[in-house]
Amino acid sequence: MVGHLARRTGHERGAGGTAAFPGERRDAVSGTLLVIAKAPVPGRVKTRLTPAYTPKEAAGLAEAALRDTLDAVLATPARRRILVLDGEPGAWLPPGLEVAPQCGGGLDVRLAAAFALCGAEGPALLIGMDTPQVSPRLLATGLEPGPGEAAFGPADDGGFWALGLGSPALHGRLVLGVPMSSPDTGAAQRERLVGAGLTVRELPTLRDVDTPDDARAVAAAAPHTRFAAALVATAGAGSGAAAR
Repeated sequence: MVGHLARRTGHERGAGGTAAFPGERRDAVSGTLLVIAKAPVPGRVKTRLTPAYTPKEAAGLAEAALRDTLDAVLATPARRRILVLDGEPGAWLPPGLEVAPQCGGGLDVRLAAAFALCGAEGPALLIGMDTPQVSPRLLATGLEPGPGEAAFGPADDGGFWALGLGSPALHGRLVLGVPMSSPDTGAAQRERLVGAGLTVRELPTLRDVDTPDDARAVAAAAPHTRFAAALVATAGAGSGAAAR
């Protein structure tokens, strides 16, 4: 069970971002941003970065990616921001987020449970911790879907990095039964959304950080992130360098 509930951000006002949903203009900030993540503990996160990086280095990179993600979330106008966490919060957790524990079960079950945290409130955008290059502008676009709409962010490995739902209470269970962590995950999830009659709006394709090659590519594309700095520092330390 997560040990505490971080300070909850109140109602905020601000501009949404580039509209990807024509005709859908909101004068008041609304919506929930959900981040599903693991606490960056060595041996439990980014295991595919080893042996090129040590478990401690991989956890440090995961922490940097998570902090970049949370920075973007906190800079995005939203009514609620919830970190759905597997593990315990640490010093890396900034103020301004609600923290909720992940439930047990497969990833599809955990994603559905995350959407259920929104209740009848919508829209909601769910992301993970593997895309430190994400920006507030992009997240704001993903919060634009109205009733009967979804926002879908494909990942270039065949999965997806973002899923936005105009009515999360009604459609959050559309993730259940989708085979996760496979090259067909994104296609299967998109097909499920379309099959439910939702209008699916595409977000840009992003690269997840799973492998050492991914880490280098994402750091090069987002050089001003904590993640990029952590990768440079790790390389400079000279340890775990078998694949560098």
